[in-house]
Parts: sequence; C-alpha cells; structure tokens
Amino acid sequence: MRWSLKIGTIAGTAIRVHMTFIILLVWIWLAHYQISGARAAWDGLAFIVAVFGCVLLHEFGHIAVARRFGIKTPEIMLLPIGGVATLERLPKEPRQEMLIAIAGPLVNLAITALIMVVIGGTGSLDQAFEPQDPRIGFLVRLAGVNIFLMLFNLIPAFPMDGGRVLRAILCLWLPWVRATQIAAAIGQGIALALGLFGLLFNPWLIVIAVFVYLAATSEERDAQIEDLADHVCVSDVMITEFETLSRSSSIEEAVDKLLATTQNDFPVVGSDGHLVGLLNRNSIITALKEQGPKTPVAQAMRSDIPEIGYRAPLKEGLGRMREEDASVVAVVDDAGLLCGLINYETIGEILMVRSAASGDFKLGHLRHVGLKYRF
Repeated sequence: MRWSLKIGTIAGTAIRVHMTFIILLVWIWLAHYQISGARAAWDGLAFIVAVFGCVLLHEFGHIAVARRFGIKTPEIMLLPIGGVATLERLPKEPRQEMLIAIAGPLVNLAITALIMVVIGGTGSLDQAFEPQDPRIGFLVRLAGVNIFLMLFNLIPAFPMDGGRVLRAILCLWLPWVRATQIAAAIGQGIALALGLFGLLFNPWLIVIAVFVYLAATSEERDAQIEDLADHVCVSDVMITEFETLSRSSSIEEAVDKLLATTQNDFPVVGSDGHLVGLLNRNSIITALKEQGPKTPVAQAMRSDIPEIGYRAPLKEGLGRMREEDASVVAVVDDAGLLCGLINYETIGEILMVRSAASGDFKLGHLRHVGLKYRF
C-alpha cells in the first residue's frame, strides 16, 4: 500500500504502518504536551502504542487460525482506526471463516483476563483515571480498551469480525455472495447511523463511519470478484488491444504512447515476442524527470512481472497479483508469447457487464471459439 512503512516481519508476515498512523502518534503527543506537559505526553503516547500492540495481537489471532487452514497472510497494515490483516484468499467454508473471525476478539478477551490477573483483581474501572496509582490506572484502561475492541468487533456487520461470523452463519442457507451482500448492507447501515451520530455529538465518529462504509463496500466487491474468479478463465477478462514498447525504445517514445492512449501499463517485449518487462505511468514520469527523454526504457522498466497462461483460471491470476503485489499480470500463449494483460480495472468492467447481462452471455474474447458462460 502507498504511504506506508514496513517496520518489520513476524513469522513471515510483514508489519506495515500507514503514514496517517504516525501522524496520529505525533498529534496525541502534542495534544497531551499542551495540556499537561512532557510527562503526560509520553504517558499518552505509551498508552496508544500499547493499544496498537493489542490490535497487532488481535490480528495475529486471525493469522494463527488462518494458517491452520493453509491460508497465508502476507502483511498487516496498522491504520489510525485499527489493523487489517491481508489474507492470501478468503475462506469459503463457513466453519473456517467463523473460527478465523472469532479468534481476534478471543485474543482481546485473553489480554483482558491476563491484565486482571497481573493487577491481582484489585483494579476496577473506577481506577482508570486514578492519579494515586498510575500503573494500575494504565492497565485498567488497557483492559477497558480490549473489552471495547472485543465488543466492537463482534458487531454482526462488515468489516467487523462479527460480520464474518454472520456471513458464515448465513452461508448455511444462502449462497456465499448473497450472504456477503447482507452482512455488507448491515455494515453500511451502521456506518450511516454512526455518521449521523457523529454529526450531532463527536466528529471522530464520522471518520470511523467513513471507514466502515468503505470497508463494507469493499468486502462486497471482493466477494463478487472471488465469485467471478470461480467461473471464468484468464482469457475471458484479459486486455488484447494494447500498445507495447521494445527494449530499445526511449522514454520519449513511452511518453508519446502514454499521451496517445488511456494505458497506464506498457509491456516491453523482445524481438522474439516474449515479455521482458513492464513500464507503468509512474515509472515513465520518474524516468523522464530524473534521467531524461532519451533514456532507454530498459533502464526504467520493471522486469519481475508475473506471467500466467491464457487457459489458467482467473482465480489463479488473482492469486498471483496478490502474492506478488502486482497491479497487472501478463498473459502468455502456449509458446510463451505475450497475448494479453489482466488488471483490476478490467475485472471491474467484467463485473459491471455481468451485473447488466441476463441469461446466456458470450464473453467478447471467446466468441470466435463459441464458448459460452451462464451468468
């Protein structure tokens, strides 16, 4: 993700921090400093770091169970509103999804229980702001936050863990996509209610509402993509009309094609027709600025572009895009020659066509061979 910083790797999962999270830490330090001085500022910062440490453990609860089912988790992103663990694929079995989802809140419950054991059961929520015993106050507040995280995540709506539990239950009677739509709709409704409440009482709730709404919408779209990927192959969604560059082409030529087309990604092919690299819009602009218009594209292109055969299922193509964090995948024919490209934009267009089509519909790239898919 753009605007993020990798701070480490734990058990094969990269930990990334979004820049807005760092801004949040600075803002909290300054706010406490202006009100109560340097000591309060550092105490406030330490508490927020401890809270996000609990959020990280919450996400690793999901990860631990997901790995039991063979689902890899390449990264965790820490945002001001919480953490997001990226799964290599979505679990389709209701039991698996339910166990993965419930693992996070159970971690928060375990942290709360551990804190109460550490303070010997003598703390209470009344001590959360007790100045005479700041250590117990710190721990009790942390326990309170973990209880809140557990209860908030159990709300039966996307993107919260409770939404995944709800989908798993609904999948016992409904198709997976329909179950996702219901959980996402509930999440969007809760987001609208939070936004209205935020307008009246607390502006911070508006930020949370926007996140919840966008995340719920994203969950619904991801479910539609996963469902599509189960029914079509790469050749159904690949781009077949596109401009290419040669190794000897210059950045100046790349700029001409960038301005003359709507393409953002330009394959670089050798004289034999095999793919040797890819040059995207950002790389073209950067090379033009730093190296000049006569620079060969070979010096600016990315050479580690994932390739996939045109007969492969789209599900495999999506997996390659996620595994290698690629925005585009090159499609090759039986001879290994470039014959197409797939990206998220074209997949989105297929989704729009799919929702508009009714009955039997022949996808454009396959009309010449008479293949038919029922939407």
